[in-house]
Amino acid sequence: MSETSIVAREAEHFGALAGDWWDPKGKSAMLHRLNPVRLGYIRDWIDQHWHLDERTLRPLSGKSALDVGCGAGLLCEPLARLGAEVTGVDAAPELIAAAREHAAGQGLAITYRACGVEEVEGQFDLVTAMEVIEHVASPIAFLRSLAERLAPDGLLLLSTPNRTAWARLLTITLAEGFGQIPRGTHDYDMFISPEGMTKLMGDAGLKVLDMEGIAWSPTRGLHLSEDMRLNYLVAAARA
Repeated sequence: MSETSIVAREAEHFGALAGDWWDPKGKSAMLHRLNPVRLGYIRDWIDQHWHLDERTLRPLSGKSALDVGCGAGLLCEPLARLGAEVTGVDAAPELIAAAREHAAGQGLAITYRACGVEEVEGQFDLVTAMEVIEHVASPIAFLRSLAERLAPDGLLLLSTPNRTAWARLLTITLAEGFGQIPRGTHDYDMFISPEGMTKLMGDAGLKVLDMEGIAWSPTRGLHLSEDMRLNYLVAAARA
């Protein structure tokens, strides 16, 4: 078995947030603000990659999806509603328990497992890992594990903070400092630049299809943008 991507202290940190993960005004409120932005990008790339009609309500029907670092299911549930057969994995058992409970209450059949991606068998049409790579033991090993679980015509989508002074200011100094994000969530040394990500992707046998920023402004809040200084999304496929 491959060496685990899980960092125990990270799993403990996020597991402690399980109680109010689904509360849009709770400790994970920032994720609730991020999720619609991510979903807009995900939907766009689902349509582009598989040449689908953007008006289709269930574009992932007949396709499998793996969400790595799924938390309590904020992304898994929309993917299921888009028609995918969804598997969500997370290092924190507390989050998986919360995910299962919430999905049951919504009548959604989602497979949840408390484990690292290395323990997942099979391949998936869509693999997502949102705000995860900056929390793993080895980013390159993590990307290789994602690549191994990506079907030949599959699509990989991930997001992560950029390695900039702007990202450190907004994400750590301000957001964590003023309680918008729980303290200790981020380590600037683990942030990856788009250039660094492109190299890592290539080393992992992946090719970058697209990168787009997630920016913030007082008038628009979090939104998709050409400005990647704060955070960015990546679409990738097998090289």
